[in-house]
Amino acid sequence: MPEMTFEVRWPDGSTQRCYSPSLVMHDYLCTGTHYTVGEFVDRSTRGLAEASERVRAKFGFACTSAADTTERIAGAAARFPQQALIQITGMHPALEQS
Repeated sequence: MPEMTFEVRWPDGSTQRCYSPSLVMHDYLCTGTHYTVGEFVDRSTRGLAEASERVRAKFGFACTSAADTTERIAGAAARFPQQALIQITGMHPALEQS
């Protein structure tokens, strides 16, 4: 199962690198896009839950790293207003353009 990282720039300019056990995060987030903090938490939580379920389907157990990433995002997001903007600054590996 291909894993990936994605990076977010928070409203205060700090950055956070996040882990996903699946490339499914490309279905939820897009490099260069701005999201409100609330929307980012929602999208990343749903994407990481789907990624974890893909791990469960393949290996028989959920991905604890996806759960950890979800918790770290929620902790960081709690410092900011829900309507503040974040930016996705990178997703690795990137999807190939067709």
